[in-house]
Amino acid sequence: MTEHRPEVSTEDFVKLYGARFQEDPATLYGRIRQEYGGVAPVLLDGDVPAWLVCGYRELHQVTSDSQLFARDTRRWNQWENVPADWPLLPYVAHNPSVMFTEALEHRRRAGAIGDALSAVDQFDLRAHCEQIADRLIDTFAGTGEADLITQFAMQIPLLAIAKMYGMPEAETPALVRDVAISLDVGPDAIPAYGRVQEAMGRLLALKHRQPGHDVPSHMAHSPAGLTDAEIVQDLLVVTAAAQQPTANWIGNTIRLMLTDDRFAMTLSGGRGSVGEALNEVLWHDTPTQNFIGRFATRDTQLGGRRIRTGDLLVLGLAAANADPHVRPDLAGGAAGNHAHMSFGHGEHGCPHPAPEVAEVIARTTVEVLLDRLPDLSLSVPDESLKWQRSMWMRGLESLPVTFTPTYVASHAVSWG
Repeated sequence: MTEHRPEVSTEDFVKLYGARFQEDPATLYGRIRQEYGGVAPVLLDGDVPAWLVCGYRELHQVTSDSQLFARDTRRWNQWENVPADWPLLPYVAHNPSVMFTEALEHRRRAGAIGDALSAVDQFDLRAHCEQIADRLIDTFAGTGEADLITQFAMQIPLLAIAKMYGMPEAETPALVRDVAISLDVGPDAIPAYGRVQEAMGRLLALKHRQPGHDVPSHMAHSPAGLTDAEIVQDLLVVTAAAQQPTANWIGNTIRLMLTDDRFAMTLSGGRGSVGEALNEVLWHDTPTQNFIGRFATRDTQLGGRRIRTGDLLVLGLAAANADPHVRPDLAGGAAGNHAHMSFGHGEHGCPHPAPEVAEVIARTTVEVLLDRLPDLSLSVPDESLKWQRSMWMRGLESLPVTFTPTYVASHAVSWG
């Protein structure tokens, strides 16, 4: 029988911002679940109200029912209370990309993306990622020290995406730079996003003239009949979705393998634990912590809470992964258990085979790193590492390491 919880006042809302949240979000998620259950009243930056879906069962219900919990942000009942300069506006402002489509239109657009990604030769992608990793490692292998976030993890996903897109080599450095700027919250973000959009437009025009075995060409010839504007928007979505989460997945996995005895003991002895470490990170330090979101299409009940039409539900992916109802032994390993919510669920989850492609990129580059620099070690205490100040992402600001300097061989690679 569903437990009915009393109405809540604004004094009961938990702030998903500020020092308490930033310092230890995992502990806060546990306290929220203990006090409120699987659905909790929260305030986003600027004290904008929402619901945090932090229970695994409740999150599964929300992501499974796209008719009751829809994706189009124009349904939100708080728009009149959102200032024009709200820092979270980029996450909820509606645009004509696949992100905000629903029903048949969403299936048409997401299906075209999935088909294009399915055409990616994963063996070829792995070989190219090995070259990318080797080339990046070459830049610091002889020094004996590096920051594996800025010099390695953050650069890899976009270089892989450029290959999958058939991006001309001359365009790749500017794309990598502008995407990084556009994902920031600084004043240069909007102009950088415009430049990325223009680059995607030029790329698509090139693929119309010279089609190839790449993602834009497959989307341009999809039976879904996508317009050029739709393709450009959806290429931008894939690019943004691949960059930060995959980079953080790589960085968080390297950190785990350098600090956890279950993995650190194997650093000089083989690759068998890399896949386990990647999966462990998805459970405990998932790159995407929270996601906006879903919007109730009518009044309903969820987790004993009364949800009003147009209410925003924030998907608490990290909190749900730690739900003791599905993970009674949180201290135990996650070997063989892939039922996490880190890639979402339902028709608005990451389209197949996007998670597989991301894993090829992450696993390959971590393996190459450990093969090239087997005696990697942190150069600072683990507890002194700083995490990005974000309610959405879980990733390190830096990951300083030391290792025995090695001879740098030439690893020629074309980014195009």
